[in-house]
Amino acid sequence: MAGSRFESATISLVRWASGKGLLKRTVLSRWVALPGYWFATACGLIWGTVLSLGRIGFRDGILVARKCPRWAFGRGGTTIGAVFLTHSALSPQVLQHEKVHRQQWKHYGLALIPLYIAAGQEGTANRFEIEAGLRLGGYE
Repeated sequence: MAGSRFESATISLVRWASGKGLLKRTVLSRWVALPGYWFATACGLIWGTVLSLGRIGFRDGILVARKCPRWAFGRGGTTIGAVFLTHSALSPQVLQHEKVHRQQWKHYGLALIPLYIAAGQEGTANRFEIEAGLRLGGYE
C-alpha cells in the first residue's frame, strides 16, 4: 500500500514539474544532471564495493560489481550511475542493456529515480527499459 502511494506521489510530482517546465530548465540541465550522475556513481561504487566484497571490474564500458547478494538489486541487476550491481548476469546482451541505463543516468542525473518510478514498475511498459532494449534485458 505504501509503495503505491509513493508511486502515485512521484507521478504527481513529475507531472507537476513537467507542466511548469522545471524539469528541462533546471533538473535536466547539464549543470544539475551530470553532478547527479557522478553522485549516483559514487553511491553505486560504495554500495557495490561493500556488497560484492570488492569484486568490481570494468567490463564493456561499465563498472560491474558482481557477486552481490540477490536482495541488493532488482531482477538480474541494477545500474546506479555507471555501476552495474549483479550477482552473475554478465552476458554481452545484459551489459549492452545496462550501458543504456548508464547513459540514462548521465542524461537525467538523480532525476532518473522519480522519472523511472513514474514510468511504472512493470518493466515491459517502462519507457526506460524499452529504450534499453527489452530483449537485451531479459524482459522478452
